[in-house]
Amino acid sequence: MKQIFAAAMAAAVLSLGATAALSQTAEPAKVADTSKGKVLVDAKGMTLYTLDRDTAPSKSTCNGQCATNWPPLTVSGDAKDAGNWTVVTRDDGSKQWAYKGKPLYFWKDDKKPGDTEGDNRNNVWHVALP
Repeated sequence: MKQIFAAAMAAAVLSLGATAALSQTAEPAKVADTSKGKVLVDAKGMTLYTLDRDTAPSKSTCNGQCATNWPPLTVSGDAKDAGNWTVVTRDDGSKQWAYKGKPLYFWKDDKKPGDTEGDNRNNVWHVALP
């Protein structure tokens, strides 16, 4: 009986460890088809954007009212850099995801998955390309 319990406990611990590892390595966005072609979207399918003014690697220049209109793709928990994905510390101390060094944002007027209303806004905002 003790051996069965020990085996069950070991399996549970391994299962939890694998789940935790997967949640920490899961990419914060995925690729989806839109009217603009293949773009990066969040888990809900909302389009992500990059800003031409973000020229320093992994540094966001969109703060204050800009961040109200263009909310950043925030980092949850203690996520870490992985591959093309990096964590950016914003001016207010919050964390944001960047893809290939470019911080990622949403557009406040995109209402449903696949909307791309923010593309080419002010000629500086663009859908995030994979």
